[in-house]
Amino acid sequence: MSRVRRIYAEKRPGYDVAARQLCQELREALGTDAIARVRLFQRYDVEGLSDAAFESARGIIFSEPNADVLYDENLPQMDAHLLAVEYLPGQYDQRADSAAQCIQLMAGVDRPLIAYAKVYLLEGELSSADLDKIRDYLINPVESRQAAMDKPETLV
Repeated sequence: MSRVRRIYAEKRPGYDVAARQLCQELREALGTDAIARVRLFQRYDVEGLSDAAFESARGIIFSEPNADVLYDENLPQMDAHLLAVEYLPGQYDQRADSAAQCIQLMAGVDRPLIAYAKVYLLEGELSSADLDKIRDYLINPVESRQAAMDKPETLV
């Protein structure tokens, strides 16, 4: 029961308004047309849940079933650049805290440990300079940092 599970949620085409807006915003702010497409994923790492509680939560707490596509553990192989952003330790993460509270209420269990990161998938002919500009644009060093893509052994 102490293993870490990972789940990604992405808005279905037509519901992915934020991703399309971010793509346009990055093109305008960075002055480049090299960005062909942006996809946004909400990544949750969860520890301390039974299989039954996790299955109950995956479709109603981590996603909106009619608007989201879920990916368990890994994203499908894609020819694109990935950038994961998480809050710095000590910063309040409202999304992770809300998910933990909802699971606690729904399943009647102790509050699980949840870590959240937003994952940006960037498609296009991007140079390393473009990627550095995008990273600097998306990460506010006062409150967030680039997150590792590897799943941790524990969230403690």
